[in-house]
Amino acid sequence: MSIDQPAYRDREDAGCALAEKLSHYQDQANVLVLALPRGGVAIGYEVAKALHAPLDVFVVRKLGLPGHEEYAMGAIASGGVRVMNPLPGMSVSPEAVATVLAREQIELQRREAMYREHRAPISIAGRTVILVDDGLATGSTMRAAALAVRQQHPARLVAAVPVGASDSCKTLSDVVDEVVCPFMPEPFRAVSLWYEYMPQASDDEVKTLLQKAWREHAALKLGQRQSPPASARP
Repeated sequence: MSIDQPAYRDREDAGCALAEKLSHYQDQANVLVLALPRGGVAIGYEVAKALHAPLDVFVVRKLGLPGHEEYAMGAIASGGVRVMNPLPGMSVSPEAVATVLAREQIELQRREAMYREHRAPISIAGRTVILVDDGLATGSTMRAAALAVRQQHPARLVAAVPVGASDSCKTLSDVVDEVVCPFMPEPFRAVSLWYEYMPQASDDEVKTLLQKAWREHAALKLGQRQSPPASARP
């Protein structure tokens, strides 16, 4: 597939495609979908809906290289986890790293409070956790998330993205139990190249999708409780 032929129309389309590759987790009671905001939430919404699983966010912040913020020198996640990427041929002062860390830590805390709106995080311990994002470039953000989730003792940890760099997907295998990535183009170049339409996701979009997912999953669970078992139906 060439760059002139993106793999996905938009995040909704990518989320539906990814959900098909995760269908073996459908209707498992202990599955939890954790989406990395902002872009991963639209993907996670489609995955959680298809799997009949609850959706929550897991906030991770990229640490951009000073002067070249699009290049990730590392990432931080909830739980005090920090992952740093090797920077061959580059030197960044401890003071510059500390400045970036402080700024991103403030933003991480702000987003957690805003997205959840006082709703407690869903418990991770003992569950099958599917970490979802809209793509995987360097892998530092997903790695930071996986390490942080590991600290909360999931029974199984899955990293799932619609598109990713092959090498980055492979390097995740030491921190997760399964990597699901249906499309790994060569050369990879950038996540956005493989979407026809990939606007910057907004905080309002994240909040709207989370609220919708929470309502729909609550209604699903209520319907399951009210339905009589098959053996009791006429």
